[in-house]
Amino acid sequence: MMRTHPLKVALLGCGVVGSEVARIMTTHAADLAARIGAPVELAGVAVRRPSKVREGIDPALITTDATALVKRGDIDVVVEVIGGIEPARTLITTAFEHGASVVSANKALLAQDGAALHAAAEQHDKDLYYEAAVAGAIPLIRPLRESLAGDKVNRVLGIVNGTTNFILDKMDSTGAGYQEALDEATALGYAEADPTADVEGFDAAAKAAILAGIAFHTRVRLDDVYREGMTEVTAADFASAKEMGCTIKLLAICERAEDGQSVTARVHPAMIPLTHPLASVRGAYNAVFVESDASGQLMFYGPGAGGSPTASAVLGDLVAVCRNRLSGATGPGESAYAALPVEGMGDVVTRYHISLDVADKPGVLAQVATVFAEHGVSIDTVRQQGKDGEASLVVVTHRASDAALGGTVEALRKLDTVRGVASIMRVEGE
Repeated sequence: MMRTHPLKVALLGCGVVGSEVARIMTTHAADLAARIGAPVELAGVAVRRPSKVREGIDPALITTDATALVKRGDIDVVVEVIGGIEPARTLITTAFEHGASVVSANKALLAQDGAALHAAAEQHDKDLYYEAAVAGAIPLIRPLRESLAGDKVNRVLGIVNGTTNFILDKMDSTGAGYQEALDEATALGYAEADPTADVEGFDAAAKAAILAGIAFHTRVRLDDVYREGMTEVTAADFASAKEMGCTIKLLAICERAEDGQSVTARVHPAMIPLTHPLASVRGAYNAVFVESDASGQLMFYGPGAGGSPTASAVLGDLVAVCRNRLSGATGPGESAYAALPVEGMGDVVTRYHISLDVADKPGVLAQVATVFAEHGVSIDTVRQQGKDGEASLVVVTHRASDAALGGTVEALRKLDTVRGVASIMRVEGE
């Protein structure tokens, strides 16, 4: 039987995502009510610029006092889409204190202070849902947190930033340089005026921290995630990748160690074989590949950003939280019982593609091979091209630790016959 008294929702932020949340709540009100078992009512919208016209939203709902809105006491759910650390953190904890559950899309805050937010939600017996914080419309958090709760996840490998995937896809398909591809992404609205958070991997690193924490039942913070941007990727790197039957993606990689006693989380550009499902993810789309003991390999694919896709994830959480509210229950909270140590990048083992500028004379290859052997790094393939006394030497290794590879490169730089290290890139997905 449908409850007639509405559940009241406070919306913090009314930008690209927030305005879509408000629109869907209005246009799909009857469907949402049927799915929840009670109507949902937009009770207030906190914004910074109240004079801006917001189509479809009653001006009487607009306020600049977000704190007063979350303290009202009659609010059932607070939807936070303002982003950043503060005032979002204080507003969320205040909402819990005053009886509201929270739906958030705030990846940066969750990656930095997720444990404290979960603790506050548990203390006040309220829900904290955040499907929209990672990969936009793609259902990912809930499958990891609920559908795979009985399985053991070993690896999460994914493209979780649409801007960087668009840029790298454009470089791959057209031969464009990084700056040219970035300029096109900006012109089309895929990249912000300041793209640093995307291209330097900060956005993906926050998402990796959230994914690793859920997948491995371990607290993983943003500071635990190794981060490397993609601004140094060149057209020459793509040419080398194609020669290997690969392409290049900016990947978020969360792994359980082979002995199961630790985990790692990292974000960096990597070559992946064209045969891997992630290699075919084009444009601004996202995709995440999950490997687990019982389920095997699963892939989640779809639009990873934008107002409507992100709002879809927010509304999915809103429905779940409202249902919990009606039943007097709460959904899954933080699961950090495993408390596995998070290892640094030096312990990560993978393959490497190293391009060296060397002197074109006899004995160079032998010198380089000796350095690799001395540092315990096994060589898989070597390709050498030379002209006019200079040459390029491309070495692809078998699996080696990052620390071992670092020592190898340092020793290579000391050889008189090595003019420079043109590029180093990890090879993943095999």
